[in-house]
Amino acid sequence: MSAAAPEAPTAAPVGVLAFGQSIRIENKIGAVSRDLPPLSQAALDEYGFLLAPPSRRQKWNAKVLFQITIYLSFCLILLVSVPNILWNPDTKDIMLVMGALGLWRFGWWFNHGVRALIFAHIKYPIWRAKADAAWARGERPSHVHVMMTTFKENPAVTALVMESMVREFRATGLSATIWLGSGDDSDEVIIANFLGDHASDLDIELVIARQWKGGKRYAIGAALRAMRNAGTVNGDDAVVFMDGDSIWAPGMLQKCVSLFYVDKELQALTTDEEVIVHGPRWQEVWLRMRFAQRRIAMQSHALAGKVLTLTGRLSLFRAHHVTQPQFIGMVEEDYLEHWLWGRFRFLSGDDKSTWYYMLTQGAKMTYVPDALAITIEHVEGNGYERMVQNLRRWSGNMLRNGSRCIALGPRKVGFFIWWCVMDQRIAMWTMLVSPVLAVLTMIFITPWLLAGYLVWIALTRFVQSVWLYAYARDVHISFPLIIFTNQLLNASVKVYSLFRLSKQRWTNRGNQSAGFNEGFTERLRGWTASYLTAVTLSMLVLALVSYTGFLKLPTAYSYSGLMGF
Repeated sequence: MSAAAPEAPTAAPVGVLAFGQSIRIENKIGAVSRDLPPLSQAALDEYGFLLAPPSRRQKWNAKVLFQITIYLSFCLILLVSVPNILWNPDTKDIMLVMGALGLWRFGWWFNHGVRALIFAHIKYPIWRAKADAAWARGERPSHVHVMMTTFKENPAVTALVMESMVREFRATGLSATIWLGSGDDSDEVIIANFLGDHASDLDIELVIARQWKGGKRYAIGAALRAMRNAGTVNGDDAVVFMDGDSIWAPGMLQKCVSLFYVDKELQALTTDEEVIVHGPRWQEVWLRMRFAQRRIAMQSHALAGKVLTLTGRLSLFRAHHVTQPQFIGMVEEDYLEHWLWGRFRFLSGDDKSTWYYMLTQGAKMTYVPDALAITIEHVEGNGYERMVQNLRRWSGNMLRNGSRCIALGPRKVGFFIWWCVMDQRIAMWTMLVSPVLAVLTMIFITPWLLAGYLVWIALTRFVQSVWLYAYARDVHISFPLIIFTNQLLNASVKVYSLFRLSKQRWTNRGNQSAGFNEGFTERLRGWTASYLTAVTLSMLVLALVSYTGFLKLPTAYSYSGLMGF
């Protein structure tokens, strides 16, 4: 094992091991048992299910059809049993607003759905055929780089990840360098041992870059600096960005790198995702629903030559971008200047930073629907708390980076993608309008609106679920409830996070947190954020109250009377 000289003062120690040599990395770091704990049988069964999803007949089985029949029957009973408030003169203005918002939101999703179909059935198949033909002719990259980060990962998961990588490199015959950004020697030894035992016949080199500060961003930076310092990376080489728990499905590598080879304008891409959850069953269903939504949105975005994120789970870049000092610096030290919180560094959201950098370069990006990455989530403790934490992290990353994307303008970003980012910020407010109107109507007019509102939610979310079922691996009758709960909770979390962008927590990687200082200045800022949140929500409620006529707000004449004029 040889050690490269560190780049003062910020480079991490780097170790290089070309497998097939006699020197083993554990001799330098310390041996770890090769008897890795196996995954549970349930996890292995789920892994096999995701690799080979059921046929259409198996997916729409008798149990599923029976559940849908019961669901629709219940909706029909409610529909004919509750008073019709649609034509009630006292609620017509309310129904008009709710109906208009519903048409707008469903129209927007219908637009995404049509665009997704165009991408999936017209544009992508032509692109795929060209890439497959080039691959069949032997046209392929000479080398692939893998930028992988890991931190105290479950050894069985690490073994499964490495097994998938070795399988793909053996199937494609491509040579590779794995640039491992790590924070703990146990991960390094497990990976080195696995490659030594199972990949000694392959042209794979492992480069270990130990991060010098805590956090995933510095692990990525350490690996990218090692890559840049090596001077052996060709600018057009494909670089895989991946987490240490991302399992490559069969065919992923060929499908992705071949696209780079036939489209010289393509600079970055991201893949399909799925998840195996060790935790509450409802959380796995929730994530399945979100990934179905993601497939529709990603294919719609890809039709515009851009995407809304280059997920850190698994994405690919051309090497000349990721070795740029500006790219590395943005990943490591991305920050925001905020009028309330001052300058603060981004804790998570490295995939949003890389995405924003690519936007500034005007880069073409895409989504590969037939290339799959599978991750394994270990949910400990309260699943609801973990879900809210994830929503806060995702929503915070979206809000922090969305404002920068909007500032770039539609010419730089492209109008469709620019408007998608704008729509994300508008939707968090419009999603709250219907529930607030429903509550106000129940208080001031008729409690029967609750039943009518529930029927409206049940039917509209079922229509949306049917759409999502086509993109989901399996059918869950709970999708309508989960969709509405997710929309309401996500909007609430975004509104809460809007004035608290510096407050960040990431339990997945060492329980990191930022922005939770207890000094007087921080408490004062927190009070200000709470005040602004209360004022903003009060303005929303007052606007709706004024529109519906439930309460008469003071006029200018009333104020002048109070002042004695």
